[in-house]
Amino acid sequence: MKILVTGGAGFIGSNFIRYYLEAHPQDYVLNLDKLSYAGNLNNLADVASHPQYEFIHGDVCDAALVEKLFQKSPDVVVHFAAETHVDRSVVGAQEFIRTNIQGTFTLLEAARRQQIRRFLHVSTDEVYGSMRPGK
Repeated sequence: MKILVTGGAGFIGSNFIRYYLEAHPQDYVLNLDKLSYAGNLNNLADVASHPQYEFIHGDVCDAALVEKLFQKSPDVVVHFAAETHVDRSVVGAQEFIRTNIQGTFTLLEAARRQQIRRFLHVSTDEVYGSMRPGK
C-alpha cells in the first residue's frame, strides 16, 4: 500500500510515520510537509533514509503539487497538516483559513478526482473538542 501523509514533520505526524513504517515495512509513505513553525525534519531523522519513505517539501494549498502527488496513486491519505494553537490564530487568522480550510479542500478535491477510498483527517481538540474526563 502507498499512503500520502500531510504534515508528517510535525509532532503527531512524525510519530505516526515512524510507527507506520515499523508496523508496515512493505508499504510506501509519501510525506508532504511545508516545514512551517510546527514541522521539523529532525523529527524524522531516523527514517529519512528508509527505502519506503519519501519526503516532499511543499504546501497542501499548492493544487498543482497536490495533483502531481496524487498521480503517484496513493491508496490512503492521512492528513495532519494544519495551523494549530488558538493563540496564533488570533494573530494570523488568514494563514489558518488558508491552510486548514483551503488546504484541506485542495486535498479532498484531488482525492475525489483520483477516487481515493480512504481519507483520514487528524486534528486536535481545538477542532474536535475536548474529551470528557475519564474517557
